Amino acid sequence: MSKSKSTLKPTKHLQNKLEDLFTETDYHLRYEKGSFKSGYCLIKNAKVAIINKYYSQEGKIQSMMDILKEINIDLSNLSEKNVELYQQVVENDFSI
Repeated sequence: MSKSKSTLKPTKHLQNKLEDLFTETDYHLRYEKGSFKSGYCLIKNAKVAIINKYYSQEGKIQSMMDILKEINIDLSNLSEKNVELYQQVVENDFSI
């Protein structure tokens, strides 16, 4: 299976969809100030993902997508629409 390159528009709607996906995972998503080199901090043993609250909307969306590619998620806990979104994010090479 070849990976396709898709383009997502960094909209508030996409940000809300990604935040909704996080609510169905074991990870808690927080926005806080910080000087994270990658724009986010991932504390895997506590299952906390912290994104720089001063990041642009595009930066927040990209950070959430990067985090989703890095963590393990039990797909059985996700709704059908979030399984589809998760698979789109993880299996495809998106550019924003």
